[in-house]
Amino acid sequence: MLINQGHTVAVAPMMDWTDRHCRFFHRQLTRRALLYTEMVVADAVIRGARERLLGFDNVEHPVALQLGGSDPAKLAEAALIGEAFGYDEINLNVGCPSDRVQSGTFGACLMKTPVLVAECVASMKAAVKIPVTVKCRIGVDDQDPGPALDTLADGVLAAGADALWVHARKAWLAGLSPKENREIPPLDYPRVYRLKAGKPDEFIGINGGIQSLAEASAHLGHVDGVMLGRAAYHTPGILTGIDAAFYGEAPAAFDYSALIDAMAGYAERHIERGGRLGHITRHMVGLFHGLPGARRFRQILSTDANKPGAGPEVLKTAFLAIDFAAAEAEAA
Repeated sequence: MLINQGHTVAVAPMMDWTDRHCRFFHRQLTRRALLYTEMVVADAVIRGARERLLGFDNVEHPVALQLGGSDPAKLAEAALIGEAFGYDEINLNVGCPSDRVQSGTFGACLMKTPVLVAECVASMKAAVKIPVTVKCRIGVDDQDPGPALDTLADGVLAAGADALWVHARKAWLAGLSPKENREIPPLDYPRVYRLKAGKPDEFIGINGGIQSLAEASAHLGHVDGVMLGRAAYHTPGILTGIDAAFYGEAPAAFDYSALIDAMAGYAERHIERGGRLGHITRHMVGLFHGLPGARRFRQILSTDANKPGAGPEVLKTAFLAIDFAAAEAEAA
């Protein structure tokens, strides 16, 4: 596990985006970054189709399961199920501002009930042997981010949380949409830095608006971990630099031929099980952002890959549109 073993770079959990196909793709780009699932509600884990909700490919390790919920007993049961599936970490969502999360009294609204969050963490810690972590905001609505974040952090860390990831924005539960909550509330990175300064022996990670590996490196001068969210999804090519930049691996030209083979093979297996190519390729359209041929690459993956009967050959055709010499020069 990477938690508490030096600086960690992670790809943030993102609803409707970081599904198993996205994570398999991201793992081809970085061997070392910690990957997160979309949030899965504890009730669904307990009662739902577990393989569909929780299944993942072994190459995804290290991979963490993010749970949503507010019932300590249910979260403990769901965490135990996740551990049995082979996840490396269980993360509790205390930051999502969506309407369905609010109606279920979990996600960001839990910032208002820090004692309950601590009880949830303690219950999960008692149930599993793998790390239990929390991802939160700096506050919600009219909360003062000073005491609000400190109180939440003190409670979950005292309850045994192995790490606290902080999205450095407030969430406004009234008046802003989920999309607006990712963009409009101002970022307050220094607030997270201060939290870490007051807790030198605890793992504190930061998330929110981080666009490049250079920005990630700057943050790591203040905190223990950095989560890349929309930048990793929309421009996934930045993930190819993580292992050398943050984990001490020797810099090397990225092997695009291996990526093509891996994704084509994965697509073939998925289609054989009744899936569609578009389930996979929708996560790949931004891979060659800014490079010669990227527009044609996007066109093929956005159109041809979604046609009935589309197979791995469509994916290979899309890759042929790219000038890989230019791609390698860009990465150098």
